[in-house]
Amino acid sequence: MNHIQGSLIYEGKAKRIFACENPDLVLIEFKNDATAFNAKKRSEIEGKGSLNCKISASLFKLLESNGIPTHFLELHSETFMIADKINVIPLEVVIRNIATGSLCRETPINQGTILNPPLLDLYYKDDELGDPILTEGRLKLLNIVDNIQMDEIEMMTRSVNNILKEYFDSLDLLLVDFKLEFGTNSSGTIVVADEISPDNCRFWDKKNSDPKQRILDKDRFRQDLGGVLDAYEEILKRIEKGPS
Repeated sequence: MNHIQGSLIYEGKAKRIFACENPDLVLIEFKNDATAFNAKKRSEIEGKGSLNCKISASLFKLLESNGIPTHFLELHSETFMIADKINVIPLEVVIRNIATGSLCRETPINQGTILNPPLLDLYYKDDELGDPILTEGRLKLLNIVDNIQMDEIEMMTRSVNNILKEYFDSLDLLLVDFKLEFGTNSSGTIVVADEISPDNCRFWDKKNSDPKQRILDKDRFRQDLGGVLDAYEEILKRIEKGPS
């Protein structure tokens, strides 16, 4: 299927979204930009966009095969995917299986604590506000979603977590935590959107006990550990190789 790239609709920190000749579809370009701490730290890593595009495509296909609706339709090129045009729900939904990052900075919970059941956190998607965490009261006050939609989003997030945890476990990877974004398509269905990649997931190598070397995600960039591209390539390699 050929699609003509139209005008730029939106540009974020890691992706550009372009119109298609079909008004119900968009072309999503994955950039090589690396950002952290709400874009206060920036760099460009050649090849990162292609890796994230391929990883996301594979994981969206996995979710679709397990009954989870997504915006993904097909790969267009090394760095572009074709997706349904959606109305973005301004929520970032983070699910945590193992305590690390901001959870350990903001609470007395120790790094590496297994969270059972997994903790689900909601953030208001707004770069200018720094994507603040939402309480149940604030969520109702902002009227972002109704109770039925929120229940559906939480149910989908926990289902995605179960699917991905089992899948990555078969690849000798621990899915520490990840962020999902959602939107509604032209039929009003809530779908998983954005991307699923080492940019918004934390992966630890089960075969490596070193707390720094086991990291195979954007924390390598956040923490100046080096080897960012190597880590992303390792994730794609394991996905393409399949379960061990």
